[in-house]
Amino acid sequence: MKLFYKPGACSMASHIVLNELGISFNLDKTDTETGKTESGGNFRKISPNGYVPALITDNGDIITENPAVLQYLADQAPDAGLAPPNGTLARTRLHEALNFVSSELHTAFGPFFSGTELDPDAKKKAEAGVRRRIDHIERYLADGRAYLLGDSFTVADAYAFVVLNWTKFVGISLGAWPKTQGYVARVAARPAAVKAMVTEGLIEQEQVA
Repeated sequence: MKLFYKPGACSMASHIVLNELGISFNLDKTDTETGKTESGGNFRKISPNGYVPALITDNGDIITENPAVLQYLADQAPDAGLAPPNGTLARTRLHEALNFVSSELHTAFGPFFSGTELDPDAKKKAEAGVRRRIDHIERYLADGRAYLLGDSFTVADAYAFVVLNWTKFVGISLGAWPKTQGYVARVAARPAAVKAMVTEGLIEQEQVA
């Protein structure tokens, strides 16, 4: 398999999951602005929408959109438990969580990464939108569960972690959401997440305890 990624972007969720599964894969860093990949390819021929992630399977099929890529990967190794079985209510809960992260939490960060500097009013409005979505994550975790669906890590946690980690780059402290703050720290400590962050240059190997 080959994963097209951009360092620190939502594609890091798929990178984390690939590490969790321990399967063989290649990475191709992508500049989404120019549409060029590190290997010299034209990314828009792989993914016409121009954004990551994109996954080329061992059969040569191309999959785009984070929820689809993540579930495909989880289903390659069902015994790893990164997604509940298809047809179960638990799988529906996974869809629910992935769709919330994708359409609500992820989208709320859009104004910060638009390439346009936000004026004070726009920044305040964008921050309010992010905070409202983090409130929902805090409610997910209110019963003391370790992860979004319960006590087991799933692909939804990989995605939520990556997006919540963006708070560091936009100046929003997670201190107001203690359960979410603990959740992010818990996922960040997983070896698969550490490996992905080191590989993508978000942290230095020396920072890993």
